[in-house]
Amino acid sequence: MEKTEASKDISSTEVYDDINELFQTLPQERNWDGRWLCQYKGFWCPERCFRPIVSSQRHFDARDTDILLASMPKSGTTWLKALIFSIVNRNNYSIDQTPLLTCNPHSLVTFLEFNVYWGNDSPDLESIPSPRMFSTHMPYELLPNTILESKCRVVYICRNPLDQFISHRHFLLENKLERDAEPLAIDEAFEMFCKGIHPFGPFWDHMIGYWNASLNSSEKVLFLKYEDLKEDIVFSVTKIAEFIGLSFSVEEEKQGLIEQISRLQL
Repeated sequence: MEKTEASKDISSTEVYDDINELFQTLPQERNWDGRWLCQYKGFWCPERCFRPIVSSQRHFDARDTDILLASMPKSGTTWLKALIFSIVNRNNYSIDQTPLLTCNPHSLVTFLEFNVYWGNDSPDLESIPSPRMFSTHMPYELLPNTILESKCRVVYICRNPLDQFISHRHFLLENKLERDAEPLAIDEAFEMFCKGIHPFGPFWDHMIGYWNASLNSSEKVLFLKYEDLKEDIVFSVTKIAEFIGLSFSVEEEKQGLIEQISRLQL
């Protein structure tokens, strides 16, 4: 699909530089909700995220102690953020005083492409104490090289693709990110999804990238399924804690801390 109007996301509002020059060479399509997507290295990225993605690739300096949460949209991202925040900060906040009671998990574990590098090509992240926690919807193949080359941990959560599609559709219809656009019918939207034309798609390429990484580097990438968390959240919380190097002590287990964290998120 060719654009019939100038992009309001990059080319008309940003200083024209090499990132914009690269953007102009990319294939572009409208998502079913009217937002523009651009195909970058085989994946369909929301236009608004293209500059932050490239900026993070160029400037993000990963630490070995960093924890990155990765997912497709509406795959259990918010839940996973709350769980990992609670595990990491369990010695800083009691269950009845956790910031999760008053703050959205997205404000506590921020997205690289939607928050950290949004409107800032090179933010100062050095003052953030370790372990730093970030999140992303970027596929494994688009992650900054410093993440891939460091010893930082990546926790990926996957969801049944049909459930992910339906949940994301409801979210976009409710929030109407492109206010003047008329959304396509669900059958047309699903056809686009099956072709891989959707935010951060294709779904299977996104999922397989992290799956293969977890097989090749099990100490670096943990592959989780949303459905497994629903089935046995206590086991999943224990598994996540062990993976990020913050296993629960025998005393914490006796105190029921794992169950408390699990109940808090449910």
